[in-house]
Amino acid sequence: MKLKLWQIDAFAKRPYEGNPAAVVPLETWPSDDEMQRIAGENNLSETAFFVATAPGKYDLRWFTPKAEVDLCGHATLASGWLVFNELAPGLTTVSFRTRSGELTVTRQPNGELAMSLPTDPVAPFPAETRFAVDLGAALGVAAPSELYLGRYLMAVWDEAVTIRTMNGPGEIAPLLRKAASWGLIVTAPGDDKYDFVSRFFAPDKGIPEDPVTGSAHCSLAPFWSKRLGLKTMKARQVSARGGDLTCINDGARTTLIAPCALYMTGEIAV
Repeated sequence: MKLKLWQIDAFAKRPYEGNPAAVVPLETWPSDDEMQRIAGENNLSETAFFVATAPGKYDLRWFTPKAEVDLCGHATLASGWLVFNELAPGLTTVSFRTRSGELTVTRQPNGELAMSLPTDPVAPFPAETRFAVDLGAALGVAAPSELYLGRYLMAVWDEAVTIRTMNGPGEIAPLLRKAASWGLIVTAPGDDKYDFVSRFFAPDKGIPEDPVTGSAHCSLAPFWSKRLGLKTMKARQVSARGGDLTCINDGARTTLIAPCALYMTGEIAV
């Protein structure tokens, strides 16, 4: 079996930035095991697979190197880029049916893409006394000032420099399991031209640190929108690769706007 594959850097103006996603368009679904093996071989945060169901409509699934996930923003954005630029250039909007409902990607006049995802509000996380201290210690910084829980655990610090300089994930996996979560968002008010900054760690899914995480911004955008009194915000995920996002709080939906850059095209022989 031979399958076409594109590797696209999402939330990036040029290659080597943002978050790389492998995207594999299909005519029919292979087995789950086959898709998981391909994702493991790609060894990127996510590999996206999609099947066309009608013009401009697709069924979409995402796999990390270790598991299928319910939502992935950057691989959805990359999938939209692939449809617009390689598969159906006459389209301006595509719709993806996923485990998280319908997600849409719309081509913008400036070449960027706008992606609509379901908002994931967070609530205060009532951690045990040592939890925040142990979390900070695992990351090589002081304890966070606030903890929240939605799809992921979210820890808030007071200064962007803390987020920028903290260590990698360290031994956070056992702490995340205590919170019944596999992903950690760390965030603080922004510096420079940004309204807020963040990073994201998911060691139990085979992602020590994700370069730029669309799904995390479904929590970050409404959280910072309320705190800052802004509907539209400029965000930076300050991983080593890094990426910029425009985030719009639309209530039940979160819109993320960013470009993508093609890195590679290839063919899988399995």
